Amino acid sequence: MALPRSCPAVLVSAPASGQGKTTLAAALARLHARRGRRVRAFKCGPDFLDPGWLELATGAAVHQLDLWMTGEADCRQRLHDAAREADLIVVEGVMGLFDGAPSAADLAQRFGLPVLAVIDASAMAGTFGAVAHGLQHYRAGLPWAGVVANRVASERHAQMLRESLAAPQDWLGALARNQALTLPERHLGLARAGELGDALQRLDAAANALAQTPLGGMDIGALKRWEVRIPAPAVTAAPAPSLAGRTVAVARDQAFCFIYQANLDTLRALGAELVFFSPLADAALPACDALWLPGGYPELHAAALAGNAGMRASIAAHVAAGRPIWAECGGMMALYEQLASSDGEVYPCWGVLPGCVTMHLRLAALGPQQLQLAAGVLRGHTFHYSTCATPLSPAARTARPDASPAAAAGEAFYQHGPVRASYFHAWFASCPEAAASLFLAGAAA
Repeated sequence: MALPRSCPAVLVSAPASGQGKTTLAAALARLHARRGRRVRAFKCGPDFLDPGWLELATGAAVHQLDLWMTGEADCRQRLHDAAREADLIVVEGVMGLFDGAPSAADLAQRFGLPVLAVIDASAMAGTFGAVAHGLQHYRAGLPWAGVVANRVASERHAQMLRESLAAPQDWLGALARNQALTLPERHLGLARAGELGDALQRLDAAANALAQTPLGGMDIGALKRWEVRIPAPAVTAAPAPSLAGRTVAVARDQAFCFIYQANLDTLRALGAELVFFSPLADAALPACDALWLPGGYPELHAAALAGNAGMRASIAAHVAAGRPIWAECGGMMALYEQLASSDGEVYPCWGVLPGCVTMHLRLAALGPQQLQLAAGVLRGHTFHYSTCATPLSPAARTARPDASPAAAAGEAFYQHGPVRASYFHAWFASCPEAAASLFLAGAAA
């Protein structure tokens, strides 16, 4: 029988997005990993980009924690597993501390994770104390670790910020305004850590700066004050190996990179053998029974994808043979006939689905979604800047978690021959049976 586990843990949050959560969380993880401690990190909410920075910092796989998408039982299992082997657990929040339903604050309270707040103090002085006080006391019973000021102009500025706090012990330090500590961004969020040759140097610079603060000076004994006890998870049955003996080819490169590690784990638990390939670099698909085209940035690599005639022909042959494809968001975009960039350039795509995808400068959809299939309900989310025009009729549509019968329909789910496609990003572990059906020929939507 599994026993409860205890480990120092913090949830890094902020008043809003863009305050420096990822920088602080990754710097804290990197600092302790450099000191020889075993650090495990998580990302609160659906996100494909921030986990890459946390993985670089810790050297370990990073999973999502979300009380709705992944579920409380899944969160407990992953935290319990981490507590068995880690000296420190770092959870990066999502948006602002109380934003979303469920929010990062909900997760912190459910598992007793002390909140470490980072506040962009570049345009404030005494108000810093009011913001910190509000974060700590807005909701009764919120576990609290303290606060770090980010983008601070000078030592005098830091002193003013510190003096504004009602509880001096909440002060855990300040990080100076420094472009070297800033993680680069683009239209879907942070740039991927794997694309930057200096990614580790950026994390080390942030870790070096953090080492000069009270937070960075805490040894393992001091971290014990943030020790969290994680109850033992319930025993759950393994999913039926409905993909046993089947090989699933997974696109993975700079154009197709939005992949939850838990989704790969789920496919393997279902019995699938996974092989990876690059639609950008490879001339053909590997031998496979089914294909997964995850999301990513096909719009940034449209010319290269269009120029890979061998891969286009190989995917067409896969479809002609009746072998299944699950294409989500960017993966679906590449299957259309054309992709129009936001500046008017039009690129040919793989032509498996009729229609055209158009990129926009504004976000087209964002939020949690769920998809009802014959085999069960998959949970996940949507986040995209493009729209598609197609004569295809949706086989189904996603819905928001709280959708009423009168609520607007969510993302279209298309079934065109052996192809299933949607802007919806699925969390396979939410219903392994439904996930398996996406990779089985003839499975009903």
